[in-house]
Amino acid sequence: MNATTIRTEFPGHTGDSLAARLDIPAGPVRAFALFAHCFTCSKDILAAKNIAVELARVGIAVMRFDFTGLGSSKGEFSSTNFSSNAQDLLIAADYLRTNHRAPSILIGHSLGGAAVLAVAADIPEVKAVATIGAPSDVEHVLHNFHADLATIEEDGEAEVSLGGRPFRIEQQFVEDARTTRLLERVRTMKKALMVLHSPIDQTVGVENAGAIFTAAKHPKSFVSLDNADHLLTRKEDARFAAQVIARWAGRYLPEDTPQAEGPVETVQVTETLEGKFQQTVFAGKHRLLADEPATYGGLDTGPSPYDFLSIALGACTGMTLRMYAERKGIELGRISVNVSHAKIHATDCTECDDATKAKGGRIDSFERVISVAGGVAPAFNDKLIEIAGKCPVHRTLEASSNVVTRVEND
Repeated sequence: MNATTIRTEFPGHTGDSLAARLDIPAGPVRAFALFAHCFTCSKDILAAKNIAVELARVGIAVMRFDFTGLGSSKGEFSSTNFSSNAQDLLIAADYLRTNHRAPSILIGHSLGGAAVLAVAADIPEVKAVATIGAPSDVEHVLHNFHADLATIEEDGEAEVSLGGRPFRIEQQFVEDARTTRLLERVRTMKKALMVLHSPIDQTVGVENAGAIFTAAKHPKSFVSLDNADHLLTRKEDARFAAQVIARWAGRYLPEDTPQAEGPVETVQVTETLEGKFQQTVFAGKHRLLADEPATYGGLDTGPSPYDFLSIALGACTGMTLRMYAERKGIELGRISVNVSHAKIHATDCTECDDATKAKGGRIDSFERVISVAGGVAPAFNDKLIEIAGKCPVHRTLEASSNVVTRVEND
């Protein structure tokens, strides 16, 4: 992924070790986020992974951990409850504060969403809170126990099947859920809130999102995760949620500056180690991805190197034409430039000069098609082509460039 993964652990509310995963993006870290997973899930569910990947791409580090007794964490799940999960979240935030940086963003999925709402006010560094498919009251989770709830209340505990897996639930869990007043915490948390929920969520109905949204003070936002299931099992749903959260949370974070403000002197390109070819590109304050199409063994998550070259030529052409038009006071509609690249035999190049043809072999050929909204007079076409030829990238491609390469050892 577009991050360095640190596997770590810290003692939870019982002193038992909680397993955590911290995904740190390449380049400077803009902010840290803390992710709380759904009830009986783990930090490694697909939704958590995909959200961490997308946030890392925009410079946000994400820590996700297994609550007591779940996943790779130690302890007894049966002795936990909602309040103890909230305690573990506060401890996780303190771990980040001590070892890295306190979280600026809290993200919670399902009951994890309820947990981040419960603790947000107690973490002063938090600027933004996002929930995904969260219940508006903790007691909602008791609906999953069905007939076993009566057994728990009669015998003090029972083994409950959740998601096809057995879990031992004690009476103290039920009592804690019934006494938690989540919406009161929402009303007073004083944090920016984004509520994401699917209107077809069969596990936690969308009316829960309405209750949370209504209770919260501004600034608050609601995003409908159309056609998504409760666990966001489709990658595109998790990716959409993460992209929306990252863009929204950016309003409350320092500006992202992977390198520096102003003109770019050096572009840095670094492998992400996700797939065979994916690269992170740092250019000033911009983070981009470069990749290869799936047909070439890549993940198709960004333009290919030759795509970037075509982009450079097309963008430079459009800018050059616009500058010329403004300088000459010429009214031009919107300029579009389509660029295609191919490798052809020099002898097949009908527009190449004799010297190029005489070299033989294969050459790079860029075809550039300029269009102007509303059109231009036919007599002006030759002038457009002439000015396009003065684009600096065009000149660089046509000239012989000098590339100096050296190796630096870290």
